[in-house]
Amino acid sequence: MQYHYLKFRPGTWLGWLSVACILVTLLAQQLKAETAPVAAQKNAPLLVEKQVFSLPTFTTFGGKTIENVNVGWEAYGSLTPEKDNVVLITHYFSGTSHAAGKYHSDDAAPGYWDNIIGPGKAIDTDRFYVVSVDSLVNLNAYDEHVVTTGPASINPKTGQPYGLDFPVVTIRDFVNVQKALLESLGINKLHAVVGPSMGSMQAIEWASAYPSWVPRMVSVIGAGESDAWTTAALEHWAIPIRLDSHWNNGDYTQDNPPTQGLAAALMLITQDALTPTFFNQQGEQLGFKNLEQGPLESINHSHSIVGWLKQRALERSKKMDANHLLYLVRACQLFVAGHKQNLEQGLTDVKAKTLFIPAQSDLLLMPYLAQDAHKRLTDNGVTSHYLTLPGALGHLEGVVNASAHADAIREFLKSE
Repeated sequence: MQYHYLKFRPGTWLGWLSVACILVTLLAQQLKAETAPVAAQKNAPLLVEKQVFSLPTFTTFGGKTIENVNVGWEAYGSLTPEKDNVVLITHYFSGTSHAAGKYHSDDAAPGYWDNIIGPGKAIDTDRFYVVSVDSLVNLNAYDEHVVTTGPASINPKTGQPYGLDFPVVTIRDFVNVQKALLESLGINKLHAVVGPSMGSMQAIEWASAYPSWVPRMVSVIGAGESDAWTTAALEHWAIPIRLDSHWNNGDYTQDNPPTQGLAAALMLITQDALTPTFFNQQGEQLGFKNLEQGPLESINHSHSIVGWLKQRALERSKKMDANHLLYLVRACQLFVAGHKQNLEQGLTDVKAKTLFIPAQSDLLLMPYLAQDAHKRLTDNGVTSHYLTLPGALGHLEGVVNASAHADAIREFLKSE
């Protein structure tokens, strides 16, 4: 600390006021210096490490056997000695286990739910041990931070990629792999399971299939089943891949994949997950006009908004696998909570307190799907809460704006 020598007239009120002001300033500077490391630590990104869980064999819900199953997983926070503070995060269709934090401090962006997972946040890592797992047949099969087993994996019996020889898998299979991982850590009960979109399907499947494990379940932009409308809509995502000549009935190499079909599928997914409001705003930013010169002159030229959508899809497709997308579509199409004959039967075993948070503007998993599950559970005597997310991002509100109900999630996780 530096000392300052002051010239003033002792004994005057002005002199003593000057001394007081200087002392307060010096004290504030000292406190700031002492607390700077603490503040820096608090604001530092949560650094996480990808880990790998392996199973020598795994039997699917459909009765097929898969050898050498590997999935990546991440954890945030610390596990209590009693192992009773585990919150499982189940990810969305095109997501991964990277739910929060960064792998390196200079990463461009943190995990998708970093705004609600972390120290002092809604899903508080000072209190909870938060676990997230890459799904089987994860779409991002070629992402260096993703570990998954699926059609792009090597079939140990042939030494070649599985392709369509890979068994059909279900949401229950995703859950069962997660359960095996948790059991390997000595965990036999969750504090809660929380997930958006396809992750909400896994969350409610957990509550239905393993009710003794799940006292609390949070479904964000979710559904209790893929009804007829949703099942047909999901098929639109698969069709472009099957029509791409490079797909070759699933028998292609990473060097010659069905890129155009995959990109077209991703274009549909992006548009389904957003809203007209978003696209019209994006069009304004691009200078979209109906009578753009290129499309007017040639049928091979696209409008600016179409070009933007396709370029975005092509960029995203570089780390994704087309067959994996087909398998994810099928897993979602096959989904009904509990994997029973219908939703009513599937929800009968749920004992967990539930919180449903659909997005008002969602055109993909529309709010009525969450509302239906919520009502059925309430009718069954289950304590269930229902909130909606505002905003014009449609389905994506549940990924980028779940923090709008951070307080509700925090209080729900505290509930007994």
